[in-house]
Amino acid sequence: MPGEIRIHNLSRPDAPNIRAKYCDSFRCRFVGLMFRKSLADNEGLLLIQAKESKVDASIHMLFMRMDIAVVWIDSRFQVVDAIMARRWHLAYFPKHAARYVLEMGANNFRYYQAGDRVAFDYEHQA
Repeated sequence: MPGEIRIHNLSRPDAPNIRAKYCDSFRCRFVGLMFRKSLADNEGLLLIQAKESKVDASIHMLFMRMDIAVVWIDSRFQVVDAIMARRWHLAYFPKHAARYVLEMGANNFRYYQAGDRVAFDYEHQA
C-alpha cells in the first residue's frame, strides 16, 4: 500500500499536481481531514472505496475547520462530480457512483470538473 499518491489532471495542463495521502481504511476515511486547520496548496487526501458507489463515496463535513474542494473519480479515472464542500455541512453525495474521493484545498476547485481524466502515480514508502 502506498503512503502517498500524486494526482494529475490530464484534461487540464494548468492544474497543479496534488500530493495526497492514500486512505483506504475505514478509520482513515471516517476521520478524513477533520480538525485540520489548513492544507498546503498541493496537498490532499484520496479516499479509496472498495467499489464504485454513490453512498459509500459520500462524505460528511462535521468537525471541519475549513471548506474543501471534493472531486469524485470513477474506476476509469474520470471525474464524475466536483463540489466546494462547506464546513459543518452534514453530507455530500456524488451525482454518479465513484470509487475515489479526492479532498483538497478549496483553491483547487477551479481545476476539476465532471468529465476530466486523471492519473495516479503511486509513491511507495521505503
